Amino acid sequence: MSIIGKSNNKASAMFDLDLLRSFVSVVDAGGFTRAGERVNRTQSTVSQQIKRLEAAVGKPLFERDRRAVQLTEAGETLIGYARRMLALAGEAQDALGKGPAPASVRLGIPEDFAINALTGVIARFARAQPAVRLEVRCDLSVALRDGLARGLYDLVLAKREPNAGPAFAAWPERLVWIASRDLDLAQADPLPLVTFLPGCIYRDRAIRALEASGRRWRIAYESPNLMGVQAAIAGGLGIALQEAATVRDDHRIPSLRDGLPAVPPTELHLNLRDGAPTAAQALARTIADFCDQDRLARAA
Repeated sequence: MSIIGKSNNKASAMFDLDLLRSFVSVVDAGGFTRAGERVNRTQSTVSQQIKRLEAAVGKPLFERDRRAVQLTEAGETLIGYARRMLALAGEAQDALGKGPAPASVRLGIPEDFAINALTGVIARFARAQPAVRLEVRCDLSVALRDGLARGLYDLVLAKREPNAGPAFAAWPERLVWIASRDLDLAQADPLPLVTFLPGCIYRDRAIRALEASGRRWRIAYESPNLMGVQAAIAGGLGIALQEAATVRDDHRIPSLRDGLPAVPPTELHLNLRDGAPTAAQALARTIADFCDQDRLARAA
């Protein structure tokens, strides 16, 4: 009985977080005095704690015949475990901490909106709402709408056909053909298309418009993100149908003589899921205000 009791006492001392915290502090501070300052204890108290820990381990943890603090082989073995145990204890404390859990808001936005000024607006909202845990995901509009219906998002900004259903707010999009400054569209037969992946409304619109006009086409380049599409356009790999706001300085909008069909506008819409939290509603108003001002600025 006494042997078991002593063994349990040693084990409990070895896993005493207070002792391990002092041990790590000595290692990080490079000495007992500075370690005491870190853990708000005297040097003698820290030394006593290290002796208790060494007694539990059964081996010295520090070389004591040198001016600088240096770990023994046992100390080197223990330090990694000590850091992991303290980190795990901190995670448990956070998970079981007092006070309400932070409100979570899950936002879905189109990939091309992830690189414009809206990102700054969302970031400012997050900084102004430190109690809100904001999660943002970029994807194709069809995937975003499906995710909203399945409850994966609290609010979604997405592209769709005009007047396709109720929305928190909606804005028309002006679609234009975009090509590089060097691409000769008159000699391009079939017309090389640069597009997002299948499921993109712009891709579907472009193909339907070309088919209706009798213009031959082929997919020359497809990308899951706007940066890839824009770079392919600028490099002369093909022509793309995009929202007018995405035109860059190294792009051009073809003229009527290039014979490309006109394409009617799409719609950008913002929707909230039923029962979305108050923070999501506040973010929806912030995004709607941004989109209103953005559309007014373009019109001007």
